[in-house]
Amino acid sequence: MSAAGVAVELDDLTRVYGTTRALDGLTLHIQPGEMVALLGPSGCGKTTALRILAGLDEATSGTVKVGGVDVGGVPANKRDMGMVFQAYSLFPHLTVLDNVAFGLKMRGKAKRERISRAAEMLELVGLGALGNRYAKELSGGQQQRVALARALAIRPRVLLLDEPLSALDAKVRTQLREEIRRVQLDVGTTTLFVTHDQEEALAVADRVGVMSQGRLEQLATPADLYANPATPFVADFVGLNSKVPAEVAGGRASLLGTSVAALPGSIDSGAGLAMVRPESVTVAADPSGSATVTSVSFLGAISRVNVTLGDGSAVSAQMGSAAARAFAPGERVSVAIEPGGVLVVPG
Repeated sequence: MSAAGVAVELDDLTRVYGTTRALDGLTLHIQPGEMVALLGPSGCGKTTALRILAGLDEATSGTVKVGGVDVGGVPANKRDMGMVFQAYSLFPHLTVLDNVAFGLKMRGKAKRERISRAAEMLELVGLGALGNRYAKELSGGQQQRVALARALAIRPRVLLLDEPLSALDAKVRTQLREEIRRVQLDVGTTTLFVTHDQEEALAVADRVGVMSQGRLEQLATPADLYANPATPFVADFVGLNSKVPAEVAGGRASLLGTSVAALPGSIDSGAGLAMVRPESVTVAADPSGSATVTSVSFLGAISRVNVTLGDGSAVSAQMGSAAARAFAPGERVSVAIEPGGVLVVPG
């Protein structure tokens, strides 16, 4: 069942539509069997990159290689790629089993082989008992599992996922993204996952590429991307941040009474604004403190305590909800930052 992963290389891709540069020199290399998520806002070029890899669009310039072979002139139906989109695109007149087997039928596989492999894929996505149902009898999450099984049934060299979960409700999205990751690891197919949802990208991918205006701002593991954003755009787009006044000198940033490392990409020296994650901020009750609690946001197991500093700037601290109950609006507090690096941008 397992498909041997292949390397995917996108080199210096550009795509120009009239006066719009949808891709502006994109270079992205995906290792065999790796799942890479392209993350960014609408219009950043992530879906354009996926469509060019799929053969559904042509690059204005640059090269696309799969398994070391240039596929620039290969039509989409000859690229041996499985695709799952936001729209499930199931055939309403076919059973679930026949939907999954459809790609195999188009490839001329014998009926026995089609049925056997389709059943195997349905088992893999947890729908083995629903093969005789029709799409209208399934929930949205189940339909998307069928679409995933159909894409995998042909044993594609590359799996392409374009916002596959955005039409589902939050709970189903969380469950299905975990299923997609499990299945991808089981099968071993090289995968490109396109999403605008940062939590989704960080949760499932081996590496995450953040895109802006057709360019790749940073490509890193989820943990590294979150902890060490390379540009102000990445820091602002991935995770929540407070912008706190800071002074940079000698590769260190001084803020909230603490000196921490200034991450690469920070200003060289002088005054700026540090991008501070809420989980790195600590708040302590202090009647003589220079900061004031403005509000407490309950988010379930965690809460955010929002504080106004003495200079008028605002900062949020994230903590367990039990600890957050100790704070009330108007209360005087002191604020500190835990050791660690921060990105400091111009003020």
